[in-house]
Amino acid sequence: MADKQKASDRSMADSSFAPDNESPTQEESVPKLLGVSIGIRLIFDSGVQLFNPFLPLIATGLQISEVALGSLVGLRNLTGLIGPYFGALADRRSYRLVMSLGLVLAGIGSIVVGLSSSWWLTVLAMVVWGVGMAAFTPSLHAYVSARLPYAQRARGIGILEYSWALAGIVGLYLIGFLIDWQGWRAPFFVLGTLMLLFSIVVWRFFSPLDRTPRSISPGRSQSSGIESNIQSEPVSESFIERLKRFFDLGSNQISAYATMIGSTFLFFGAVQLMITHGLWLRTEYGFGAIQLGTVALIMGLADLCGSVSVSLFADRLGKRRSVIVGAVGALLGYILMPSLNSSAYAAVASLFFARSTFEFGIVSNISLLSEQVPEQRGKVFTLAGAFNLLGSATAGISGPWIYQQYGVSGLATLSGIVTILCLFIYWIWVQDVE
Repeated sequence: MADKQKASDRSMADSSFAPDNESPTQEESVPKLLGVSIGIRLIFDSGVQLFNPFLPLIATGLQISEVALGSLVGLRNLTGLIGPYFGALADRRSYRLVMSLGLVLAGIGSIVVGLSSSWWLTVLAMVVWGVGMAAFTPSLHAYVSARLPYAQRARGIGILEYSWALAGIVGLYLIGFLIDWQGWRAPFFVLGTLMLLFSIVVWRFFSPLDRTPRSISPGRSQSSGIESNIQSEPVSESFIERLKRFFDLGSNQISAYATMIGSTFLFFGAVQLMITHGLWLRTEYGFGAIQLGTVALIMGLADLCGSVSVSLFADRLGKRRSVIVGAVGALLGYILMPSLNSSAYAAVASLFFARSTFEFGIVSNISLLSEQVPEQRGKVFTLAGAFNLLGSATAGISGPWIYQQYGVSGLATLSGIVTILCLFIYWIWVQDVE
């Protein structure tokens, strides 16, 4: 039996992104799926990253402080705690439905921020945008993971995550010129409109019958999947019992939750610098919109280096090992950052190194997470998204404040401490199925 499983795994690995014969529908090829997904994510991720380099300029336009806007970005991210509901909905119904809904909500939120002239309207818009973020990206990761064999999943996910890098290389770079040309509101209208249009693309392009998991790891049974869980639900049970059942991820849940918590620490350490580097470079080196857009392009190149490295090496190196390697690299970048803050070039170089190694670790983690509990993949991804959004929400609040109080040294120290915690968790509790 084990030999048959190994032979099956080798067969899947040898077929380059071959569609799953057990999948209920094969309307789109995997290369085409990845191409369309990258295009949609390019726009979506440009909106997610928009505040990172342009935080001071947008805060000025909204007539609020950088710390206040950082708190609003944190609120947008904190709204992602509702994500597990969408994950369960995607597992029960359709990833396509949840992805389209997420794009609609994010598009509306973006447009309303661009229209906003009051604090409370901006708060409402950021909450709606955050709900859309919580729904879309985890469901897309679950859908793509379900279409790829685990032996090649890091390659496919790495290619998909080129979109995050391209958002910095292309999206944010162009947004810098758009702000300089038409003002700070223009990007919100453009991105929001495109997200609404892409919600239709998702609904028409992605397969409607996409609940079946792509692969089940050796030694793991699909009998505990979502369908059987639904059929065997008790007729009546207390709220506490339903809550316990919702968060029960089965026999591998210790490793699954450790993967989520470890990635949250890794994410927090990096997002502190992502959300604050625009304020840092503007305060200490006088960067304006064009210069900040150029830095966004350089950070996009760093993300691209990390994602390309994942697609080339993570499957062979191992997903868990790749996360650890990326975290160690990011930690080294944080240690060096204060001493390199002696010139604009050195500061940007330190950001590039920390960002690229973090990206290698966090993208590798997506593939690692995808097979922790494959029969509840949608829920696992949205739970992880909720953890990460909680970390990024905290970072959105803490980053600008820590920089204003303690400078780059304070930011780098805290990011280094949480990255060490991340490494400890992955070393002790996280397991890979390989």
